Amino acid sequence: MDRRAEIIRFGADGWHARFDDDFTEKNVTRVADALGLVWANATPGATVYVGFDTRHDARRLAAAAAGVLASYGLRARVSEAPCPTPALAWSCARDEAAVGAVMLTASERSCEYGGILVRGGDGGPVSRSFLDEVEQAISLEPTAEGGPFEECDLTSSYLTSLHGLVRRDAIAAARPKVVVDPMFGASTGLLSQLLSDLGCDVVEIHVERREDFGGIHPEPADPWADACEQAVVAHGAALGVLLDGDGDRAAVVDERGAILPARVLVPLLLGWLVEGHGARGRVVTTLTCSATIGHQAERLGCETTSVPVGFSRIYRETLEKDVVMGVEEYGGVCIPGHLRERDGLLVCLLAVEMLACSGKTMSQMAAELEAKIGATCYARRDLRLDPAVSQALRNVLPGLNPGELAGRAPVEVSHADGLRAQFEDDSWVLIRPSRTSSVVRVYAEAPSAPQRDALLEAACDLVREGL
Repeated sequence: MDRRAEIIRFGADGWHARFDDDFTEKNVTRVADALGLVWANATPGATVYVGFDTRHDARRLAAAAAGVLASYGLRARVSEAPCPTPALAWSCARDEAAVGAVMLTASERSCEYGGILVRGGDGGPVSRSFLDEVEQAISLEPTAEGGPFEECDLTSSYLTSLHGLVRRDAIAAARPKVVVDPMFGASTGLLSQLLSDLGCDVVEIHVERREDFGGIHPEPADPWADACEQAVVAHGAALGVLLDGDGDRAAVVDERGAILPARVLVPLLLGWLVEGHGARGRVVTTLTCSATIGHQAERLGCETTSVPVGFSRIYRETLEKDVVMGVEEYGGVCIPGHLRERDGLLVCLLAVEMLACSGKTMSQMAAELEAKIGATCYARRDLRLDPAVSQALRNVLPGLNPGELAGRAPVEVSHADGLRAQFEDDSWVLIRPSRTSSVVRVYAEAPSAPQRDALLEAACDLVREGL
């Protein structure tokens, strides 16, 4: 027997595996069995929501998981159709009887992968201690018989709630042409209908049901955004919006067909929330986020809190109830006043509203932002190491304290999440070994590309020399 296949471990964003390896119906039901046991022991008879994306066998696997959860006396409610993760989280958060939710998705990963996300009763991530308890409860054999469950609509009320968050009259008056790219994922048909109802002229691409995702990864970033970028130019659209496989992350393409990096899009959205909606509060970012977000927050009078990588850490900050926005490095945005989960559909909707109310193009707004807070050059490199070498780096990294990198002396060195060196002009570089694979991620940001690249090279050399 393959002992490796018996072990299931949750990473920071759930459990993922290949369909041709460990992501099987048996293993899905083993996970559901453990979740059912833990949830039923803590809250007998509670409600659990189950959603799924457009991947191979996702509906059938969701039904199998729901049956196992129901066998523990839980009320299992399964989406009647593929649904975005934020819709599942929203439904769960608004049901006082709900103890949690399960989403069958591998988000932005390629079609070869399946996955399971677990959410708590408020729609946010569960704690590491909860996942550890579930891991300990996973048996070698799944429950033989499932119980009855019900299907329900998890998207209509969620979409109605989004309608009420924006200025419908302004959008209807502007009637912008928008290219919507759900990337063959769970948001197919949903965001496009929402925008059409608001008065937008919508062109939706990648709408057909294709389990191979047409050869792309459902990740809202280049090169996978090429088709959306081309469609914006071809249709003369005001902007394009993309959503990842489960709809929790988004990206925006300007009228020239250029995707806006997170270091531009997020400050624009923050400015719109504060100046357009009158929102106030802290901005929570990970240590790998661009400095432009902090610059914009300072300009707007918002306090910034930086936390180590991982959405669960942002989530914990939102429990303080004074957070206006939480942001991950590549644009995952949480607006706690709406939901303690990242919501790509809301990001797209706010971008359209901002465009409609401003009377300007996206590129004009980006240029004005740069004039206000400055421009930076941001990049990441991944170094793949032998597992033993990667572990050795984790051991020695806390003791590394470079006095100079790329000919520059840092003003601060932190080991809060790897090794981060900060420089006087707000340049920075971060070396961060992955917790789940033998990859070292090196991030750098500086006023110019040559300065950024010099910091990247110096940090990569430090990794090699440190070993």
